[in-house]
Amino acid sequence: MPKMKTMSGAKKRFKVTASGKVKRKHAFKSHILTKKTTKAKRALSHSGLVDKTDMPRVKAMLTIGK
Repeated sequence: MPKMKTMSGAKKRFKVTASGKVKRKHAFKSHILTKKTTKAKRALSHSGLVDKTDMPRVKAMLTIGK
């Protein structure tokens, strides 16, 4: 049986915390920033957590057990 491979795109975008949650960055921060307020841009800079409904899919991409 071959090894399970981690999805390359997922390993660049997600980090697993010590408690097993998955950290992510916010989208919409790369360009077209002139129409966004300073407050909105600052809020997008902080990292967030993957929602519990998406967790099984993300962990499957990262080949992590449930």
